[in-house]
Amino acid sequence: MHARAVAATTTALLGGTALLLPAPAARAGSERPTVVAHRGASSYAPENTLAAVDKAAALGVDWVENDVQRTKDGELVVMHDDNLRRTTDAEEVFPGRSPWKVKDFTAAEIARLDAGSWFSPAYANTRVPTLKQYVDRVELNNQKLLLEVKNPELYPGIEEQTLKVLSNEGWLDRAHLTDRLIVQSFSADSVRGVHELRPDVRTGFLGTPPVADLSWYATFADMINPSYTSLSAGYVASVHQTESAHGGPMQLFAWTVNDADAARQVGGYGVDGIITNSPDVVRDAFPAG
Repeated sequence: MHARAVAATTTALLGGTALLLPAPAARAGSERPTVVAHRGASSYAPENTLAAVDKAAALGVDWVENDVQRTKDGELVVMHDDNLRRTTDAEEVFPGRSPWKVKDFTAAEIARLDAGSWFSPAYANTRVPTLKQYVDRVELNNQKLLLEVKNPELYPGIEEQTLKVLSNEGWLDRAHLTDRLIVQSFSADSVRGVHELRPDVRTGFLGTPPVADLSWYATFADMINPSYTSLSAGYVASVHQTESAHGGPMQLFAWTVNDADAARQVGGYGVDGIITNSPDVVRDAFPAG
C-alpha cells in the first residue's frame, strides 16, 4: 500500500523514534460517554465549518469530528462529500463543472464558495475551511479532534499529508497525542497507513467488523467506531475485551446519535463515546458526571 511507498519520509514525520502511548481504559458503566460533535455542532451550524466548531465550543463540547479531502492543487480541505453540490453553491458559481468533485477544483476556487446559505441565511458566505484553518480553530477553542480521512482511495498519500499538516500546526506533540487527537477512516488500509507512519497517533476504524476479526484490526487501531444501529451490549463487550494497538482495551465511539433515548440505549451498552449532530441533547441525556 502507499504508506510503505513513503517510508523514506516516515522518520521525518516521527521526529525520531515514536513514543507509543497507552490507550485510555474503557469507560466505566456509571460514567457519561464522551460526546463528540459530528462535523461540529452540525444541527445548529453548517457542517464542517468553523462556525460549527465554534457552536460546539459555545455548547461546552470538547470533542469535534471532521472530514478531510484534497483539492486539485493538493490542498487539504474540510468537507464530507467528495463533491461540492450539497453544501456549497458550486453549481451556481461554476455551472459548467459537473459533477463538481472536490478533487477537480483548486483551493482558490473552493475558497470562493458559499458553504453556509444552504443551511440558513444566517450563515451566508461561510467558507469551506482548509484543514490548517480547521485545526487552528479547534486549537484556539482548546477542543479535541476526531479527524476522518475521507475517500482515501481518491487521494493517494493523503495520510502522510494529513499528518504533515497536523505536525506543522503542533498537533503531534505529547499533549495532543495523549488526549486530544484521534484519526479514523472507513478504510482499513488508510488507518493502517496512519499507524505505520505515526505509531503514536491513536486511530479508529469506522465500521462494525466481525468479532472474529477484531484482533486483526487491533494490530493498527485503538478504536472500533460503528453505526449505533449495528450495536449490542455483547459487541461492545467484545471490543473492550480486545487489546488495542497501544495496549489496554479497544474503545468504541458510536455514530450518529441525535436523540436522548437512542443515546441512553447505546450508553447502556457501555460505549466509550457518542458522535452526534446535537451534542447538547446527547450530553443532557446522562446525569452529570
